[in-house]
Amino acid sequence: MHLTALSYGMYYGGYGVHGFRMLWDPTYFLVLIGVIISMIASFKVKSTFNKYSNVRSAGGMTGAQVAQRILNYAGIYDVTIVRVSGSLTDHYNPKKKEVALSETVYGKNSVAAIAVAAHECGHVIQHAKNYAPLSIRSALVPVANFGSGASWILIIAGLIFSMRPLVMIGIILFSAAVLFQIVTLPVEFNASRRALAVLQDTGILGMEEGKSAGKVLRAAALTYVAAAAAAILQLLRLLLIFGRNNRD
Repeated sequence: MHLTALSYGMYYGGYGVHGFRMLWDPTYFLVLIGVIISMIASFKVKSTFNKYSNVRSAGGMTGAQVAQRILNYAGIYDVTIVRVSGSLTDHYNPKKKEVALSETVYGKNSVAAIAVAAHECGHVIQHAKNYAPLSIRSALVPVANFGSGASWILIIAGLIFSMRPLVMIGIILFSAAVLFQIVTLPVEFNASRRALAVLQDTGILGMEEGKSAGKVLRAAALTYVAAAAAAILQLLRLLLIFGRNNRD
């Protein structure tokens, strides 16, 4: 699951119309740091995935075939594997019990495709074993989605009408989205560890191929670290702005 509603649209440092600092706010550098970190992580995952997308696995299995083999190996027979459009749009939907593999993974036999397919199956295994962080993240999804959207409405409304409690409620709601990003980290890291272990156990990838798959998954993990860092920095910025205006 991906939380995409996090925004960097908070530019104002004061309350009310006369308190807006519309040209520049010193805390804005925190947002810029988050953007830079996210850009670096995005470049890293795309370049690494593209590199190992050109490396064919010795076994010749496609992403879809690997996913099915891993699920069978784990004794999981009620999850289907489907193709979805796009690149790096792979995900596991626990409600539908579907492993959705992108066009660059589903029918491809590269080391990168196998790594990504195995990672998504790692989430399936987590679900089957009631992995606690995954359950917590799933429970946070509706709260985080609501919070990431409604928080900015409340914060901006609070600034416009000089209602500090409204701003604070918005910050609390935004914190739910930040918490989601933080909880996502152990879920993704654990899924990657499970993926690499099962690839080795089943012999789908050899030792050297396993090392290459590990590079793909570590690069992908950076995107989640970057998202969490950006969210934390944005939250810190909001708290600094709120604290400063409480002192004014």
